Amino acid sequence: LDSSLLNQQIGFDFYRFAATEFFIDGKQVAARGNTGNNGKPFSEYNGGLDPVIVNLQDTSPHLLAIHFVGYLSPMPPHELKTSVGGMVFLTGPNYFSFQTELTKNDYGVSFLIISACMLLSLLFWLLFFQNKQEKNLVWIAFFTSFLTLLSCFGTAQMQTGIPHSQALIYNTLAFLSQLVLLFILLPLLLTKVFNRVINKKLIGVLMLLAILIFALSLNLQDSTFQIVGVICLSFIFIICTYYVITSWKSLKGAQWVIVFGLIFFISSLLIILVLQLVFKNLVYSQFFRNLSMSVITLSFPLSLLVYVSMRFKEIIHEVQVNANKIVELSEEKKRHAEIQQKLLQEEVNKQTAELRNTLENLKSTQSQLIQSEKMASLGELTAGIAHEIQNPLNFVNNFSEVNKELLVEMNDEIEKGNMEEVKALSKDIFSNEEKINHHGKRADAIVKGMLQHSRSSSSSSSAKEPTDINALCDEYLRLSYHGLRAKDKSFNATMKTDFDSSIGNINIIPQDIGRVVLNLLTNAFYAASLPSDVSAEVEGGFKDDKHKHEPTVWVSTKKLGDKVLISVKDNGSGIPQNIVDKIFQPFFTTKPTGQGTGLGLSLSYDIVKAHGGEFKVDTREGEGTTFTISLFLV
Repeated sequence: LDSSLLNQQIGFDFYRFAATEFFIDGKQVAARGNTGNNGKPFSEYNGGLDPVIVNLQDTSPHLLAIHFVGYLSPMPPHELKTSVGGMVFLTGPNYFSFQTELTKNDYGVSFLIISACMLLSLLFWLLFFQNKQEKNLVWIAFFTSFLTLLSCFGTAQMQTGIPHSQALIYNTLAFLSQLVLLFILLPLLLTKVFNRVINKKLIGVLMLLAILIFALSLNLQDSTFQIVGVICLSFIFIICTYYVITSWKSLKGAQWVIVFGLIFFISSLLIILVLQLVFKNLVYSQFFRNLSMSVITLSFPLSLLVYVSMRFKEIIHEVQVNANKIVELSEEKKRHAEIQQKLLQEEVNKQTAELRNTLENLKSTQSQLIQSEKMASLGELTAGIAHEIQNPLNFVNNFSEVNKELLVEMNDEIEKGNMEEVKALSKDIFSNEEKINHHGKRADAIVKGMLQHSRSSSSSSSAKEPTDINALCDEYLRLSYHGLRAKDKSFNATMKTDFDSSIGNINIIPQDIGRVVLNLLTNAFYAASLPSDVSAEVEGGFKDDKHKHEPTVWVSTKKLGDKVLISVKDNGSGIPQNIVDKIFQPFFTTKPTGQGTGLGLSLSYDIVKAHGGEFKVDTREGEGTTFTISLFLV
């Protein structure tokens, strides 16, 4: 040794896994593991990289002897497990400070790589959560996350002074992360990015291969393990090449970045391996190690970052193109809509004109139907009046004939001078004249009523006048009955009345309320007398005459508080519930075709409402129908 090394701490370090004994000048100074010389079982040394420290005090030659025992690899070329790299290292007096500085530099680069991988992973996860429709981002995020784990575990196993068991755990986790990264995530990532269908069989084979490699790695020697590693990398190279070649024709845009990233990654890896084989001392170059680790670890993740940025650029471009198409389509639709609007406006104008013409025709038809309904009502009234007026006219004619005969007799008695008989005859003639006058006034009242009913003026223009509602109902009851009798001599019905004498006169338009009462009574007589073989429904009711019955119509009035109720009831078969809500609609009729216009109840409803009253109907099928008019006294 040089004199400068005398009395200095000189360290001897050696490769792990061999059981080693150290001798200086024939004297054992240290032992690692158990070589078996002492009769004990062989045991490898799996401790840390702490050197054996010696202190030499003279410059004479010293003999360093090392006895080591190790395993041979079972696979050709059957190398020692400890043959890779240097076996014995002679260190100087600054070993610990040098080792600390070396480790510090290695850790600095490792932490930079870990930080870069972690930032990329976090960035990709955030992008994925903000853009979940871009499914490729989740695989990129998984890939960079496992790459971060691989970097962390790889850095942890490089620590000095940690127990071998702990270093072995870190080494195992790093190896597992590497297998998942290369054999599962990388193929899935390429499948998704290149828009390929996932080959489940291929993924299954890769997973089984990864598990097999991990199981074998637990017992393989260092040299053999390197061979297995080269085989794995070759296999991954084949998989990547397969996906690139089979997707070559369909690749476009950002997908080419992945291809270039793979090419750069594989090329860098091959160049580093070749340089290590050619220049073996490069293994001990810190700069080369740091550069190699940075290029291998970050080349592909950085290409993924470029891919994502270009992909978002493509998405933005697609959105802009689609937005422009939407704008163009919107403009086209707008122009089309304007044209359609013009056409529709023309069509609407045309339809409006036709609807106006149709409306005018309907109004004209409605007026004709209303007039027809009024004329029909007037006809029924006229028939009843003719029948009613016949009675007083017969009385007038009969008493006139009687008076004529009495006058002849009275003249004869005057000539005879029989004054007593003349007085008796004159009394009879006077009595007959009173009867003639009474029936003449009755005929005059009937004619006046007919003239009032035939007025064409509306309710709104007619004045209300005090009217005896009981007398009005009684009169129209008889007019309705005789009107139907005039049409059909075989018609017979029973009429029952129940008038409240306390009502007195009320302010109404008598001809309008009379028309309403006449319409209700006509419908009631019709419903009560409908033959059993008539199955058609009728306005106001229909007859289900399973057994012969006597047609009956009830008319009643009643004062109830501040209003008067007028009820018209029949014993017909009632109105079906499915048409009760329709009977007051204009032109709705249940009478056979040609027998009704469907305006009677509608006009009656309008008249009652114009008087401020209410119109209600109560019907039960098989029992009859009751219409009730409520007129307020105020």
